[in-house]
Amino acid sequence: MTISRRDLIKMGGALLAGTGATGGPTYAESVAPGAAGSAIKAPAATGAATGAASPWDRVPEILARIVPPAFPDRAFPITDYGAKPDNSTDCTAAFRDAIAACNAAGGGRVVVPSGTFRTGKIHLLSNVNLQVNGTIRFRTDPGSYLPTVLTRWEGIECYNYSPFIYANGQTNVAITGTGTIDGNAPAGDWSSWGSGGADRDQLREWGANDHPVAQRQFGSGHKLRPNMIGLYNCTAVLVEGVNLRNPAMWTLHPVYCTNVTVRNVTFYSTNSQGDGCDPDSCTDVLITGCKFDTNDDCVPIKSGRDRDGRRVNRPSQNIVIQNCKFSGRWGGVTIGSEMSGGVRDVFAEDCECNAPDFPGRYPVKYALYVKTSFNRGGFVDGVHLRRITGHDLERSALYVTLNYETSGSLPPVVQNFTADGLTIDGAAQAYDLDGRPTDHIKNVTISNSTFTGITTATPTASNVDNLVLSRVSVNGKDISNTQPPAGTRYEAEDAVISQGAAESNHAGYSGTGFVNTDNVAGAYVEFAVSAAAAGSRSLTIRYANGTSTNRPFAVTVNGTAAGSALNAPGTGAWTTWVSTSVTVPLVSGTNAVRLTATTAGGLPNLDYVELQP
Repeated sequence: MTISRRDLIKMGGALLAGTGATGGPTYAESVAPGAAGSAIKAPAATGAATGAASPWDRVPEILARIVPPAFPDRAFPITDYGAKPDNSTDCTAAFRDAIAACNAAGGGRVVVPSGTFRTGKIHLLSNVNLQVNGTIRFRTDPGSYLPTVLTRWEGIECYNYSPFIYANGQTNVAITGTGTIDGNAPAGDWSSWGSGGADRDQLREWGANDHPVAQRQFGSGHKLRPNMIGLYNCTAVLVEGVNLRNPAMWTLHPVYCTNVTVRNVTFYSTNSQGDGCDPDSCTDVLITGCKFDTNDDCVPIKSGRDRDGRRVNRPSQNIVIQNCKFSGRWGGVTIGSEMSGGVRDVFAEDCECNAPDFPGRYPVKYALYVKTSFNRGGFVDGVHLRRITGHDLERSALYVTLNYETSGSLPPVVQNFTADGLTIDGAAQAYDLDGRPTDHIKNVTISNSTFTGITTATPTASNVDNLVLSRVSVNGKDISNTQPPAGTRYEAEDAVISQGAAESNHAGYSGTGFVNTDNVAGAYVEFAVSAAAAGSRSLTIRYANGTSTNRPFAVTVNGTAAGSALNAPGTGAWTTWVSTSVTVPLVSGTNAVRLTATTAGGLPNLDYVELQP
């Protein structure tokens, strides 16, 4: 399916375009070694540079550039090239030949029909959509992934076993379908290789000493595990709908790619180092509607390790994460730890940690996990979260540290974070911001956020400059250190109510009451919101949900949807009121802002909406 630019804009959320070029097939030794030891300078704060009132104002414009590839309507079933769905026959040659034929014909779909197909490495070419309807199950013998190819292993370039699915320097590539790609790693020896041992140490030494990349040869006789899907230097990439299971190491690893869409993919990993989706020195990436049940970070954003990362000197930038469910072992949205090329402009919205309907094997420890160290260099500049929900996080909801590793002398610049409309029920702390005496974390704003069931009620902020807390409560206590400018409040009980009534039997509301709608889809409350001038404004919505069931609702302005539906998860009690926010496009004069229940549970109890100045 091809998505139009208009449809992409309607999906909401986007990211700022970067300036990095796509590059050639490899980046080996592309930067003079003498430049590798110097720190990479962080850019000026992007909001100030563009004059945007909010970093989110840039988002829809940027997402319009992320356009998934389209393919000719030609099919190349792998069974026409000798593949057999018997979970035994080696189908490596069939995949190779079908992909070559598809590419030579000008593109189309290489179709994996129902059944289970065993194979070694699969190398994709331009204009090929690998459509997986059945199951691809990979062989467990390392020799099936030779000869070695250029890879980036934990942020350092080398030649290693091929990723199970690999592409380098291709344009218009896709992996789609409703089937399963099974790395089958637990059935082989990959798990016993651990984190690489002596080979990992050798690679790190070579990276630190500018050893020629072409001479960093691993593969046969070595124990650096390959990632399951590695896409390098590719433009216009789509991964959609498939179930990705049992990688040997990281699951989906786009490297040096531009224009990447990862949509409605389910990730499941059991091995250590079992990351979900790792954009690595990529520009313009959309990750939306995905589910992560992983044995490590869900979406870790990377850009190279230490000196080798600074040699390549290519940031990850303009990453948007929307409507995902995180049940991985560590972070939901993670930056690092390999981030020496820099990370800028990351946007995450409407995601849920430890969702009741997608519990996973491990609870997420952090909704946001930024991990950097003394020798990384580079920068983390501009990480923005809104409407993130979750429960029972093992550690802090937000954790930013400059002390992940403490050796070295090139700490990164870490600055410009916003988190708005967070609702977290259950965590060790609301936030833990861990700077260094000589290297502070700068410019952190947390707003309109509610943290309940927090074990340590006092958050940690060590060596942080310009921490702004606005309408933030922990265990019912307001910990704000600033008050926002007064907005214009519209009480729900004064609005137009369809299938509901104004009530006042739960404490804590504003005005004379609140609105309790019937438990039906389609119930709505419509506000007449005035604006002196046309433009986008932030609208705060205050609600309570005493159930454990999410009560999502759509927001329309003058009949047009304002982004995707908003989640309204349980707040713990009908007397526990929380706020979320949404950016709405207004016309000059009176605007009809309608909140409509999208499920049979109806709306949460609505207290008011407030238009921010």
